[in-house]
Amino acid sequence: MPRSVEPDRWLFGATVVLCLVGTVMIFSASAVTAQALYGNPYTFLIRQLVWLGLGFVLMLVLARIDYRILRGPVVAYSGMALSLVLLVSVFALDKSHLTHRWIRVGPVGFQPAEFAKLAVIFYLAWFLDMRIGREGHGVNDPLKTVMPGFGPVVLIAGLVLLEPDMGTSAELFLIALVMFFAAGLSWRYVLVAVAAGIPALWLMIISAPYRYQRLMAFLHPSNDPHGHSFQLLQSLIAVGSGGVFGVGLMEGRQKLFFLPEAHTDFIFAVITEELGLIGALVVLLLLGIYAWRGIRVVWNSPDSFGRLAALGITAMVAGQALINLSVVLGLVPTKGIPLPFVSYGGSSLLVMLLGTGVLLNISQQASPR
Repeated sequence: MPRSVEPDRWLFGATVVLCLVGTVMIFSASAVTAQALYGNPYTFLIRQLVWLGLGFVLMLVLARIDYRILRGPVVAYSGMALSLVLLVSVFALDKSHLTHRWIRVGPVGFQPAEFAKLAVIFYLAWFLDMRIGREGHGVNDPLKTVMPGFGPVVLIAGLVLLEPDMGTSAELFLIALVMFFAAGLSWRYVLVAVAAGIPALWLMIISAPYRYQRLMAFLHPSNDPHGHSFQLLQSLIAVGSGGVFGVGLMEGRQKLFFLPEAHTDFIFAVITEELGLIGALVVLLLLGIYAWRGIRVVWNSPDSFGRLAALGITAMVAGQALINLSVVLGLVPTKGIPLPFVSYGGSSLLVMLLGTGVLLNISQQASPR
């Protein structure tokens, strides 16, 4: 029987330490840039601390509220409807960095695509929970489960793709696929999705010149070292410069206007340069602990809704971390995906902490096996 226990201390501890590491490294990576842009080296640090404070308060609140309150059509449909409205609204606003990703209210800005991840997770957790019960139609029913389950996700992912944000769009689809498969989706559907996804991915790449250039820069980085390959090469230089112990905190050179987005998507390169292999391994260990404890929560969840929600949240964090690290290390083409809990970015940080709050609550209801 489910029993109320203390939240997972390992999960909570890994989250706290990752956020602390991120806060320190954001200041290290952004101080010079903030001074040049705003005349204050603490600008990005202060902004991150505000989001971090808000995120921690909401995480602790969600950790105390029974996660089952999120189970139901009201939450599922409201979250998806609000995400759709926000994702459509961004196209009526001015572009930021040549994309329609942001909604700004005064000095505060957020990315609806980040919050859409949680909406998709809780929608699918409820939807699939209803389908795998005794009175459900079954996960592999194409008309009553597969299409109505994937349909809203594809719509949201399509809007995100139009912003354009191909990385987050792909992440939404992968989260959905993982949750469906865990619920019992047949391998046939998975193979069909992969077979259809490969040519679709290729079409999206060749239809946008900048995506094709990124792919070519990844395959042949030496052909354009001062152009499209610049960010990748500077990242690899930073990673290779750290050695075992690093050059020292605040002493990195690549962040000094050589490595673009040093405090956001490429902060792991700064960590590796300044803290070396030791620092990089600590971050990897913390992310590994988070994924391990997340899977443990999935395994011990007292019901299918909790199991699927926990899986979606764990896949969101672990999948995003894997993509970010692969980009920084040159294993996949460059894509703007932040490192969970560590990179600068309020929307991403808040969503990760909200998801962790729910995960912590599910861990309190665990039935150890």
